Amino acid sequence: PNGGRDHARVDFKLEYCRELAKYALKLKKKQNKELIICGDYNTAHQAIDLANPKSNTNTTGFLEIERKWIDEFIDQGFVDVFRQLHPDKTDQYSWWTYRNNCRQRNIGWRIDYFFVSSDFFSKVKKSYYDPTVLGSDHCPVYLTLKKGQA
Repeated sequence: PNGGRDHARVDFKLEYCRELAKYALKLKKKQNKELIICGDYNTAHQAIDLANPKSNTNTTGFLEIERKWIDEFIDQGFVDVFRQLHPDKTDQYSWWTYRNNCRQRNIGWRIDYFFVSSDFFSKVKKSYYDPTVLGSDHCPVYLTLKKGQA
């Protein structure tokens, strides 16, 4: 969920995300398998994950409380695949507003993620975004596994 411009849905968003984490951990335990979770989390985790972090500290999607939830998620045993593989890579975004030619100017946010359970990360070969694919205000995020690791 999106937190809303007025932050009215931030609590709902965080509750939803916590329930997702609980479900994922329960599924992992029940199935005794590692997990790959992909989606639009509507949150840029770190300052490196959006073009204008200073001007967005009070904007939903970059609120401290939302970013702390991603920290909680990672602390529960999940890995942000792209950021783990590319800890310092800048200007890598998955969403751009349609306003002011932001996509063409690459003024975006990295809010779409592949998370994997930590034990599964060794099976990951690469992860990347492809902003050349149009048709949405988001672009695809890709995950490639090492051969024979599916």
